[in-house]
Amino acid sequence: MGKIDLSINKEGLKHNIQKAKENNIIIPTIAQMQNPDLIPGKIKDKLSKTGLWDVDPVNLFRINWHNEAKESGGLYQKIPNYVEIPSALSGVKCRILAMSGKWFPTGCHKVGASFGCLAPRLVTGQFDATYHHAVWPSTGNYCRGGAFNSKLLACDSVAILPQDMSKERFDWLKSIAGQIIATPGCESNVKEIFDKTWELKQDPSMMIFNQFAEMGNPLWHYNVTGYALAELYEAVKKPGQRFAGACFTSGSAGTMSAGDLLKERYPNSKLGVGEALQCPTILDNGFGGHRIEGIGDKHIPWVHNVKNTDMAIAIDDEDSQRLLRLFNTPDGQKYLKEGLGLDDELIEKLTWMGISGIANVLCCIKMAKYYELTEDDILVTVLTDSAVMYKSRVEELNELHGAYSPFEAEKDHALHMLGLKTDSLIELTYAERKRVHNLKYYTWVEQQGMDVEDLNAQWYDTANTWDAVHAQAKELDELIEAFNDEVGILKNL
Repeated sequence: MGKIDLSINKEGLKHNIQKAKENNIIIPTIAQMQNPDLIPGKIKDKLSKTGLWDVDPVNLFRINWHNEAKESGGLYQKIPNYVEIPSALSGVKCRILAMSGKWFPTGCHKVGASFGCLAPRLVTGQFDATYHHAVWPSTGNYCRGGAFNSKLLACDSVAILPQDMSKERFDWLKSIAGQIIATPGCESNVKEIFDKTWELKQDPSMMIFNQFAEMGNPLWHYNVTGYALAELYEAVKKPGQRFAGACFTSGSAGTMSAGDLLKERYPNSKLGVGEALQCPTILDNGFGGHRIEGIGDKHIPWVHNVKNTDMAIAIDDEDSQRLLRLFNTPDGQKYLKEGLGLDDELIEKLTWMGISGIANVLCCIKMAKYYELTEDDILVTVLTDSAVMYKSRVEELNELHGAYSPFEAEKDHALHMLGLKTDSLIELTYAERKRVHNLKYYTWVEQQGMDVEDLNAQWYDTANTWDAVHAQAKELDELIEAFNDEVGILKNL
């Protein structure tokens, strides 16, 4: 594994600088994503006239958690957008804060992970924008983010995702990606995606950005998502409250590195990883299809620091589906208002939760019940995307289950949220963590050509693997600043 390769290819870098000049591209630094106060005023002036999803290079500066909740013209705010899940809804005493990805360009934080993978190769010239195609293998949102960033950075892109993903994903990609490849299966059919990338690799112009293996993914989440979650907690905690932990379902496991940062800041906290009950790879080496769009299974991502993970939690995909319907139908919202007394603002914010975001919240509830957390405890998570990408799924659920009603809504809330138990959950011992880590061997060493010495280094040499990657943000920022200087647009604003 080691560190991210930041060696310079002079010819490719020369081509990228010229292309950036032609397309008025300025690349943001990780430091600016952490703290938007560092972003120049003239860039903010441009953003005040730009839509959140506009295909405009200035939207690279909206790859952060501090965007205002506006569809157009938004700037930045000190506290990231979040949804607090009240006890009346969650059924647990502790506070649950879910930071929202809806207000990123594309409506999903995966533009950040894909930026973290593409930027190092772009500013070093290893990726030549005049020759290479950026290939984005994904279970849905990552390829959307990668295709969007590629478009902003004037690069050709290829999006790969399972054919059973939501209609909204494919419809949006048609207007952004250079090429779309639908692989067989559903969310958990990651092996089929990997097989397609091996096929494409035979063409030297195809450069693969595999989120499950690219260390730019955890670098971005550690330095941007982790910092934002810590800021959120510090901003909203009350006297006497403590940071109890974080839970993230594992898609590429990039967000788990945000947990690495949080565990450094709050050493007594717990870090949980979630997966679908229908595909319990972490829990018991299981496999199967599932409907929690946004997480991918049947393997352990190379970029998951398993040794730092305290708990594995399985979520039934039926729970996430039923709650998607509860939060996004008029009768469901009527129950939330009249039955639970939630206000209109919170009811609207509950639509900020996509399917995997709902699963993240359910993981927090199960963790809270297991550790018997109180009103003095705070758990955090993220909402990868919002219900915008799943309107067709709500329609399908209405067709499948028939007309909805406040009674059905109350039943769904009782069965699929309040009724959660601590089954299908394990607190990971040292031996269990190592068992999960060792599963990487079969995907990454046997199938994908990784080195077994690198696999062992992930477990035994944290300083020169995970810690070293997290620390590369500073070096990457220096390369980005040098790139922007050569392009010349920033200094001439």
